[in-house]
Amino acid sequence: MMALSNSSWRLLQPSFFLIGIPGLEESQHWIALPLCVLYLLALVGNVTIIFIIWTDPSLHQPMYLFLAMLSGIDLVLASSTAPKTLAVLLAHAHEIGYTVCLIQMFFIHAFSSMESGVLVAMALDRYVAICHPLHHSTILHPGLIGHIGMAVLVRGFLLLLPFPILLRRLVFCQTTVIGHAYCEHMAVVKLACSETTVNRAYGLAVALLVVGLDVLVIGISYALILQAVLKVPGAQARLKAFSTCGSHICVILVFYIPGMFSFLTHRFGHHVPHHVHVLLATLYLLVPPALNPLVYGVKTQQIRQRVLRVFYIIGWI
Repeated sequence: MMALSNSSWRLLQPSFFLIGIPGLEESQHWIALPLCVLYLLALVGNVTIIFIIWTDPSLHQPMYLFLAMLSGIDLVLASSTAPKTLAVLLAHAHEIGYTVCLIQMFFIHAFSSMESGVLVAMALDRYVAICHPLHHSTILHPGLIGHIGMAVLVRGFLLLLPFPILLRRLVFCQTTVIGHAYCEHMAVVKLACSETTVNRAYGLAVALLVVGLDVLVIGISYALILQAVLKVPGAQARLKAFSTCGSHICVILVFYIPGMFSFLTHRFGHHVPHHVHVLLATLYLLVPPALNPLVYGVKTQQIRQRVLRVFYIIGWI
């Protein structure tokens, strides 16, 4: 088949076809049910967290402001994926426009990068709170928190903006069927029949830069925290210091472990069944947004008390 130019391709093939979960087409409507529950949990949980922090001045502290940023990012991340994925699985709405596909892909990867950046900021906050408690409010003042939030936002947009730009250079001359439930970068790149070395290299470089650098900073922060906590006299005091990091450590594990599995499977996991990879990649974008509010609601007393108060008031209404 003769290769078509980008303009010709978009004129003749203005959309992609999302399969959903390859190999599990007959049971996709059952798979959609837990995904729908996760999405609803993500919406309710993160909106509740943002509302509570926004309306309670006593929570306008670094830890909670970063948590509000995390909840906002989780809302965008889940909403970039879940509606179309559920439409594919439940309503068989498999078609997605070329431009819409690129926009979805950009938002998914950009906001994943932003979430990683916020987790780094939260690790630094825990480091300052434990290692320099007397200067915590002085070091992490509102102005610096705003600059950190802006830096995380700008980094996500600047690093991931080349993804759709580079994809527009590719030629798709045979198939437009994506073996995935959403427009994932590598899943789209693999469809091209033109040279994709630049796309693959840039994708790998961004993943290593974002995840590698962020995990390194988080690791250094917790190494310093551990060193400081071990110097604290008394087992009870050490336990209390560690407990302030418990929620953040749980969120880190929930975010990075599935993400690294999905990344490595795309490039090296040729023996992993494709439906397993797609299912885990989909859960990776829905489980953290659904679990993060629950983790902080259960393990953070201030959040838990205010959530219970809100639901108590709603119950009376």
